[in-house]
Amino acid sequence: MHSTILANFKEKSITAAVIAAAAVILCLYFIFDPSEARWFPRCPFFGLTGLKCPGCGTQRALHQLMAGNLAEACRYNAALIAGLPLIIVLLSATALKTKYPAFYRLVNSRWIIISILAALIAWMVLRNILGC
Repeated sequence: MHSTILANFKEKSITAAVIAAAAVILCLYFIFDPSEARWFPRCPFFGLTGLKCPGCGTQRALHQLMAGNLAEACRYNAALIAGLPLIIVLLSATALKTKYPAFYRLVNSRWIIISILAALIAWMVLRNILGC
């Protein structure tokens, strides 16, 4: 019983630390514009190849989204904006996996993961061909 309490405490502490770190990072993206601040990380894939990866523009899109500029956020990375509902579902499934294990298994099923991967690859190809 003592080890169970300790394990629960450890799990909750890690969860709290992750949430706190995410809050700090989101605050930084809200306050500072990644287009102007040089200390934000740059995409290594773009730096090496000159091609946009599926995540290119995510930092700028996140900043614009938090500033309420949906159109500008879509201009930087439309896949992020289109994928926000899916991201929320994935995070919810992870947070509730002990209470709803069937939902967690469904959301993390092979066909969902392959579909997401295929969509991201298609987005990468399209954005480099069309210049999005």
